Amino acid sequence: MTVFTAEVVVTLRPVINDPQGLSVRAGLRLLGFDGVVSARVGKFIELVVEAEDEAAARAMVTRMCERLLCNPVIEDWRIDSLRALEAAT
Repeated sequence: MTVFTAEVVVTLRPVINDPQGLSVRAGLRLLGFDGVVSARVGKFIELVVEAEDEAAARAMVTRMCERLLCNPVIEDWRIDSLRALEAAT
């Protein structure tokens, strides 16, 4: 078995109001960052999993996102990174 690290990003769907994002944008503008047009706030999840290969690890993380980590009614998700960890020497 190989150990993999996966980085998952979960965000609100574009049609869903994001009050945290609006607060972040307002705060940044108050600090003088006038160029901020919009801000969206989401979740970053790092997982360490064991699997036979990268395809199996990706399938496992996909099932985790579909079954627990994401609410498909209001959220989208993506796997930003999936890589094998090097064995310690």
